[in-house]
Amino acid sequence: MSLLELFIIAVGLSMDAFAVAICKGLSIKKINVKKAGIVGLYFGAFQAGMPLIGYFLGVRFQNKITSIDHWIAFILLLFIGLKMIRESRGCECGIEDDSKSIGDSLSFKSMSVLAVATSIDALAVGVTLAFLNVNITTAVLLIGIVTFVLSMFGVRIGNTFGNKFKTKAELIGGLILIFMGTKILFEHLGIVGS
Repeated sequence: MSLLELFIIAVGLSMDAFAVAICKGLSIKKINVKKAGIVGLYFGAFQAGMPLIGYFLGVRFQNKITSIDHWIAFILLLFIGLKMIRESRGCECGIEDDSKSIGDSLSFKSMSVLAVATSIDALAVGVTLAFLNVNITTAVLLIGIVTFVLSMFGVRIGNTFGNKFKTKAELIGGLILIFMGTKILFEHLGIVGS
């Protein structure tokens, strides 16, 4: 898998965190670089850690399922992508609803819950990466950095523009993951070249 493909997956995975960061930005009264950095750090760290866990789980079972690994990658990415698209279409909530449910607290408890919730999909992607002969260090660093940057940006957008971009971010992220899963499947089936 090329660096560009890893970057595209990183962007797709970070869209959940980006959308929640926008909501977080809605609820924070006075935004500054430190507060945006805290949000970015939580989301980036969890988004990087979950694929690493998934990768090691996938490596453990890789020998047993090598013949169908491309189907597993496709199904997982398709499922995650469709879930993100569904969430983007069902989230027509108002600014007040989002800011009350997300809250303005940056405490360990509230941020950890949000970070875990937005990174569960990354665990499944980590399993997929184990079957694709990927340098996991590069993948994890890229996912973490992209999520960190986009989350900081999301907090700022949410604080400035409201929740206009939240559903679009989830929709785009879902489409990216479906595209990457389809590409992986087609490459393994010999339909397109790698």
